[in-house]
Amino acid sequence: MTMMAQETAAVQTDRGGAEIRRYELAAFLRSRRERISPEQVGLPRGARRRTPGLRREEVAQLSAVGVTWYTWLEQARDIQVSVQVLDALARALMLDASERAHLFQLAGATDPTPATSCPSVTPALRQMLRGLEPIPALIQNSRYDIVAYNRTYAHLLGDLDAIPPEDHNCMLLVYTNKEWQASVVHLEETQRLMAARLRASFAGHLGEPAWKMLLKRLETESPKFRENWERYEVVGSRSKTKEFLNAHVGHLKLEHTDLWLGPEPGARMVTYTPVDEEGRERLERLYDIALGATART
Repeated sequence: MTMMAQETAAVQTDRGGAEIRRYELAAFLRSRRERISPEQVGLPRGARRRTPGLRREEVAQLSAVGVTWYTWLEQARDIQVSVQVLDALARALMLDASERAHLFQLAGATDPTPATSCPSVTPALRQMLRGLEPIPALIQNSRYDIVAYNRTYAHLLGDLDAIPPEDHNCMLLVYTNKEWQASVVHLEETQRLMAARLRASFAGHLGEPAWKMLLKRLETESPKFRENWERYEVVGSRSKTKEFLNAHVGHLKLEHTDLWLGPEPGARMVTYTPVDEEGRERLERLYDIALGATART
């Protein structure tokens, strides 16, 4: 076989594989759509529904995409799908972690959410997080994604383990999660400061899909975020005292410290150390509660 013939065969193979993935993606979307009842997503069933599960136009509405575009996707047409749209579809179709990963794989895309494993979180860093207990600690990137955390932190602001991995983002949680918000003393001040810190980091990530996806979701789901984001305030990182109202042990006054994991601002270990003996005792109680919860799972 000549070199040209080999190249032609390779191109045909690639095209064939892409076509197979499109048909698999179309079938997967249909199957997920048909298993969800209108009531599960807050839509009326109506008297003349023939389609099992959701209609195509309902999925399009929930995902904020065009009906025609979504129909083409289920027809396996050769169209480009952004990670933002894939994320919206995953949430609209209530996909679990395995299904979400399958969706992105079929689309030939990389999932940019915190659910994706982070290679910078080494076994040594995970051991450090455990070794700091009962002090709450997490590893976070410049986008506020929570990429690793210890057992005390998991119960500092509600139950982090019960939240889907794709929602493990402090910015998203402080603006949209009621349990998280109820745990933060001085919530409005915290929200404004976090938005200003996010804008400071955003300058180094303009145009990146993961950042665009996070900002679009925040602007869609939180009027308060839109208000703070439009202030164009910028604040750098600094240590500070934070106050939390924990559902298990009550008021906690903790010193927030960022420990940078590289020469450039980005990934960091965040620790919350008690400022007094009462706080230390309450963190130890919270740690005991966290160990009990872990043993039950």
